Amino acid sequence: MRILIPGGDGYLGWPTALYLSQRGHEIAVLDNLSRRKWDEELETSSLTPIHSLEERIAAWGKFSGTHMPYFLGDVTDYAFLSSIVADFRPEAIIHFAEQRSAPFSMIDRQHAVATQVNNVIGTLNILFAIKEYRQDCHLVKLGTMGEYGTPNIDIEEGFLEVHHNGRRDVVPFPKQPGSFYHLSKVHDSHNIMFCCRTWGIRATDLNQGVVYGAVTDETVTDETLINRFDYDDVFGTALNRFCVEAAIEHPITVYGKGGQTRGFIDLRDTVRCVELACNNPPKPGEYRVFNQFTEQFSVMELAQVVRRAAATMGWDASVQHIPDPRVEQEEHYYNAKHSKLQDLGLTPHLLSQSTLERILGLAVRYRERVDRWVLMPRVDWRVSRNDRGHHIPARKSERVEASAAQNQSASLHSQFFSR
Repeated sequence: MRILIPGGDGYLGWPTALYLSQRGHEIAVLDNLSRRKWDEELETSSLTPIHSLEERIAAWGKFSGTHMPYFLGDVTDYAFLSSIVADFRPEAIIHFAEQRSAPFSMIDRQHAVATQVNNVIGTLNILFAIKEYRQDCHLVKLGTMGEYGTPNIDIEEGFLEVHHNGRRDVVPFPKQPGSFYHLSKVHDSHNIMFCCRTWGIRATDLNQGVVYGAVTDETVTDETLINRFDYDDVFGTALNRFCVEAAIEHPITVYGKGGQTRGFIDLRDTVRCVELACNNPPKPGEYRVFNQFTEQFSVMELAQVVRRAAATMGWDASVQHIPDPRVEQEEHYYNAKHSKLQDLGLTPHLLSQSTLERILGLAVRYRERVDRWVLMPRVDWRVSRNDRGHHIPARKSERVEASAAQNQSASLHSQFFSR
């Protein structure tokens, strides 16, 4: 199958590209390298040292003997995107080319707008490119379980049967997104569903839970192929951050009470889910939704699991509750259905001691690269700021130096950082 992967240089896109290439698919990667630029802006970096896309592609070609073309450009540039779709003629497009961080989208107006423009316009461009140049192409779109929020009823897979005033209908499950990022995903889902209904496009919306881990069989074959591993407050996810904190003997930081419950999935299962979606496409005009996760945990449960795993390795990890920078329920009901991918053949990797030891081992291997400054939250949902000055607080030493000469700016940074 000929598959185009926008966002193929990222945390999920890169291992997916290698996984599918190894299984005989003809893969092309498209990326604008914005994820690397955001690291520079946020003064952070991947825990693992990631090589350039050119070096990664060359290393994969040397290892696998396959050619993986790559295109440097932006999905919001329709002329560029449509030319790639017209020339490469993909049978499937796996769309990862979105800004994926809720905290990033909540930094300020500029970042909220950038998130919505990148995600919503990029997805619209892909839909139009499919309509104009590859009508039978299957769009596999990475969504998020965060579209649903935390309703006080069971979460179905995409749709809900409603009975009202003696009549019945099946409607999209109500959406209660918790950030401008999650809102962009809701807009994507509505646009995709509309285009399927109106143009006859076929699409799969993968509402994914929180991903953990960094390793697949392919990424460990050569140091150059290593995947990125985010642990910071903006792009890092809870379990990955907890493992890094335990590895450097930093308290495991739980936001608020820790009762926030979400679906979680191993990175190895993410690439398998994408493969299952590609190998089992929907009918023309069909819009379908899969809830892509394998287990549910509260944040506090994850913290305790990591603490116990660290103890078996001889580390005395502690758990620390800190103020929750997000606006969210810290204790709530949560029960989400997730059977469709298992019905297609997914055999999940459930969170185990061996999985945790693998992640903790990775954290230990690269712990000299850990920057403690980016472990604590720097973005607060409740703080409203304009676009002047720094987007995120400067480092402590820089704030002290700036205070004498720029009292007003330093005051703004301090207010933002400390709430």
